[in-house]
Amino acid sequence: MVELGGNVIILLLVDEGVMKYWRKTLDQNKVKPIRGQIEILKERCKGCRFCIEFCPRQVLEESAEFNSKGYHPVYAARSDQCVNCGLCELICPEFAIKAIPVEEGQEAVKKEVHHV
Repeated sequence: MVELGGNVIILLLVDEGVMKYWRKTLDQNKVKPIRGQIEILKERCKGCRFCIEFCPRQVLEESAEFNSKGYHPVYAARSDQCVNCGLCELICPEFAIKAIPVEEGQEAVKKEVHHV
């Protein structure tokens, strides 16, 4: 923590692209984090990587597989890290991604949709 002219600045540690805070909130035991599940239409994905670049939690990665159009579709490599922000769904130019909130106690199901 650094004080500059009466303002308090909290420093962040950056480890492999994920920010970690020095302190924790007082209500962290009461508030449960929001989780999400990502459905990807592999045949619609053209591999533009917009969703990969803009995901704040680095959930998505490019697949080594090819779809029928010859593109490398994305997949949810770290689906347990998804916070259902919806950025991937909003930024996808092909509407190939759907972000679904996961209720507390409900387990996220890895699901790949293959139809167009």
